[in-house]
Amino acid sequence: METLAVVCDIGACSKEKAVIFAGRGETGALMEAHDWSTSPIGHPDTWPQALRTAVGIILHSKHVMFVAWGPELVFLYNDACRPVYGNKHPWALGRPFREVWSEVWEQITPLVDTALGGEATWSENLPLTIERNGYPEECWFTFSYSPLRDDSGEIAGFFCAAVETTDRVLAERRLVAERQRQRLLFEHVPGFVAILRGPDHVFEYVNDAYDRVSGKRGFVGKTVRTAFPELASSGLFEALDRAFATSQPYVVHDVPLSLQRTPGAEPDQVFLSFTYQPIVDERGEVTGIFVQGQDVTQEHQALDELTRLNATLEYQVQERTRELMAAETALRQTQKMEAIGQLTGGVAHDFNNLLTPIMGALDMLTRRQIGSESERRLIDGALQSAERAKTLVERLLAFARRQPLQAVAVDLATLVGGMAALIASTVGPQIVVRVELDEDLPPASADANQLEMAILNLGVNARDAMPGGGTLTITAARESVQGEHRSGLVRGDYVRLSVADTGTGMDEDTLTRATEPFFSTKAVVAGTGLGLSMVHGLATQLGGGLTIISEPGRGTNVELWLPLSLDRNCHADEPIIAPTPVTSRLRVLLVDDEEMVRICTADVLVDLGYDVIEAASGEQALRLLDEGPAPDVLVTDYLMPGMSGADLAQAVRARKPGLPILIVSGYAAPDGIAPDVSRLRKPFRSAELAQSIANLVRQDVGGGA
Repeated sequence: METLAVVCDIGACSKEKAVIFAGRGETGALMEAHDWSTSPIGHPDTWPQALRTAVGIILHSKHVMFVAWGPELVFLYNDACRPVYGNKHPWALGRPFREVWSEVWEQITPLVDTALGGEATWSENLPLTIERNGYPEECWFTFSYSPLRDDSGEIAGFFCAAVETTDRVLAERRLVAERQRQRLLFEHVPGFVAILRGPDHVFEYVNDAYDRVSGKRGFVGKTVRTAFPELASSGLFEALDRAFATSQPYVVHDVPLSLQRTPGAEPDQVFLSFTYQPIVDERGEVTGIFVQGQDVTQEHQALDELTRLNATLEYQVQERTRELMAAETALRQTQKMEAIGQLTGGVAHDFNNLLTPIMGALDMLTRRQIGSESERRLIDGALQSAERAKTLVERLLAFARRQPLQAVAVDLATLVGGMAALIASTVGPQIVVRVELDEDLPPASADANQLEMAILNLGVNARDAMPGGGTLTITAARESVQGEHRSGLVRGDYVRLSVADTGTGMDEDTLTRATEPFFSTKAVVAGTGLGLSMVHGLATQLGGGLTIISEPGRGTNVELWLPLSLDRNCHADEPIIAPTPVTSRLRVLLVDDEEMVRICTADVLVDLGYDVIEAASGEQALRLLDEGPAPDVLVTDYLMPGMSGADLAQAVRARKPGLPILIVSGYAAPDGIAPDVSRLRKPFRSAELAQSIANLVRQDVGGGA
């Protein structure tokens, strides 16, 4: 009877094993066929009922599920896990959990410990870098670990239900990135922008301009009816409904609206022009409305004012016509200035390339004392003209604002004193020019060229304000600002440069608008209205300010407040000295795509005592460098087809780290050049080229670049 009982028990166990694995898919069949003899959890015949139940549950499920059981957390999983585990299947079946997921074990150990401690875990979109296809890949999973107890009630493992969310996370990231890109674009769109979703028109996005126009905040998540209750009777909500229902855009111009911009205050009257553009998905269904528009309140008010004036002041038609012509002329002048600004950069580069061989050739003729005395005078005159052409290009760049401000320590006494004769000749003999400068005037932080132009502008304005003659007084003094200042200056020490006249002066309205661009009281052909606005902009850009004191019939005093320079050594143009020939035959690799510039520069270098190797491009220069012999100095143009001078310098440094490099450019501020690379502006004199190379060689010998 005892033997029969044992047989019955074995038969019962075999039936239970068959029940566990029968009809459980491929993984169930693998479990049934698996050799469990060496497994820490033993043969399925010996498994506790709790483990059998858990395995039966996971094998029946279509969701990703696994069981980790026993001291070594033996890994048991279902068919749904196979695509997630990749090439770990079927190797992972029956192996310790730590061995299966060794690459993330440290990361998930706290979760495992929590589950084995009797508390379930929950992880949502947890990033894990796993190796399931032969290489590490970042994946995301949402899963829970639930403790499993054996037949005695002790925790013997845990159960996991999981979902891989990698595709969803990556899709959400792409969506977020796309939305960020769209929002960045929308922030640069002229006017205000909003995106509304659904038939209730819920705000999904607004740009900063939308906030400014509406005077409100916190739109996202609200409906338009909630955000703008004051517009209930405007008809705009109904227009939104029609656009959403019909997928037809709705466009309005100069619509008057009363917006409650400040809680409790009276509504503001604004005029808006905008478009409701339906957003249609791939199925052709409208999902939202794109709103884009402009605040035209100021334009509308200006038009109303013009209409009112025309209706009430018909006798001033001719004067209004002249004002219109003046405005059109100012606009054309502005367009010309903008065109000049766009052209000067390229023109300056080409012009400087043309001047370089001219100045180089004239320099060589001067050094060699070629020709008779009268011929040498002609050469000197041509060289002076080339220098004036160089200065003209620099001033043109400064006037067109294509040359950045070079704020240095400027001695105003020297600068103003040097301009006195120019100002006197500009304003004419009927005007007395006086210059009164404090002794021991500290240097100001300014751009000398721009400051000269500003002073000259103020002098011309003063001349026009004194048609019958008068006195123009230029003064400069050190001033300290301690409290609130009429120009809004912060506390500190300044140099106050004053240009005062005894002319007609300005009334209060004119004084208020004096620094507005294009505002002018002069005749159409006498000015553009840009002078004072440019001076004001210069002062502000330098960290100073501008004040104007004026009364009708009592003249005008324009004060330019400039910050003191921390550099007490005033900068002045260095004199051009004759180049000193080199005492040793150094080899220079010269690179320039402009043949005439290259030939002339090579002749100058040879004349100075250098051996010259020429290259017409950066690529050719690298080949020559690789083939040898090695040069002692590299002199390269900045802007060239293909490889630029900056790129060439970087490549040469990789090959020859200690080779001195000089980059020559016809631009005011070339981009992309390393800060420690020496530069030389075109056009240059022979002495400037020689000095630049000499400085490089001295640095190299002394352990420099």
